Amino acid sequence: MRGPGVPARPLDARALAALAANPGCRRRALLDGAGVDKAALADALGAPAAFGQSQFAFARGHAFETRVKADGGAELLRLVHERLDPTAEPPRQASVADLTATDTEGRTARTALALREATGAGTWTLLDHPMLALPVAGSPAFLEPDAVVVHPDGTWTVVEIKSFPVLDGAADPAKVGAAARQAAVYVLALEEVAARLDPPPRVRDRVLLVCPKDFSNLPTASAVDVRKQRAVTARQLARLTRLEEIADALPEGVCFSPELPAEELTAAVDTVPATYAPECLATCELAFHCRARARAAGEVTALGRAVRAELGGMRTVAEVLAAAHGVTGAEDDPAVAALRRAAALRAEALTAAAAQEVPCP
Repeated sequence: MRGPGVPARPLDARALAALAANPGCRRRALLDGAGVDKAALADALGAPAAFGQSQFAFARGHAFETRVKADGGAELLRLVHERLDPTAEPPRQASVADLTATDTEGRTARTALALREATGAGTWTLLDHPMLALPVAGSPAFLEPDAVVVHPDGTWTVVEIKSFPVLDGAADPAKVGAAARQAAVYVLALEEVAARLDPPPRVRDRVLLVCPKDFSNLPTASAVDVRKQRAVTARQLARLTRLEEIADALPEGVCFSPELPAEELTAAVDTVPATYAPECLATCELAFHCRARARAAGEVTALGRAVRAELGGMRTVAEVLAAAHGVTGAEDDPAVAALRRAAALRAEALTAAAAQEVPCP
């Protein structure tokens, strides 16, 4: 599906969190599951979307993470101890697990082994960029959290390091929420590893969010409860249609290679149903293409999920207008009755405005 010789683009936690927020979109589920580069695809379709960090922001974030993890993660472990486990022994004799492996599957296996060994050690252990696997729509997604810490009592904590600042003790709520949703995906992946151990260790439902303090490069941290985000993400990922079922409904030989002619590529993308919503503009590279197609088809989803939910079985703007003007729709349908009442009020307002118009001299 990606095209000959095109490498797979791996799923990350940010993409999974966005996918879970719109589980009805088969287009995103298939393209992400097949490893299609949606940014390159959007460019080829003539509807590019600007995503990702600038080089400056990336370099700043990398420098901050390096500082947080310096000296064997001493500062990071101190923050975990202070914010999440102050009654435990201070992390003076902590160890850093060796996660070296030749490929993704090897790193995943090495991470699982390191977690198993650290759980019974009774000391603090830091796993720097471990590799976790999470089944998504019948296919494994490999995820790489910033860090995982094993406490002396054998419990596991996800650590998320972000470069956005905490100013006067508060951070941007939208950015904190996005970080919490991303961390919830890592918690789910860790629980998959824990479930294979006997007895299974507890994955803590509070993660550590580490950010720069004020305008400095000094780290500060807070514990973030991700139980709600974890439950929502697990429920939404479980609702995703299996990739095999989506692929089986496609025409034989369909391909999403950006090297294809624009007309052929557009036809291929249109074979996969999409569920567009305005929220997609902040999370999906194909959002501008899907919005244009939704508007061209007159789909009410382009107006937002709240409007879509109020309109019952009406799927297009044409159906809505026909119901509002009494052409179609049952009188006892609450959505139809509300539309006709709104149309009558609008007509009354226009008539009154026209009657009060004073011609210009």
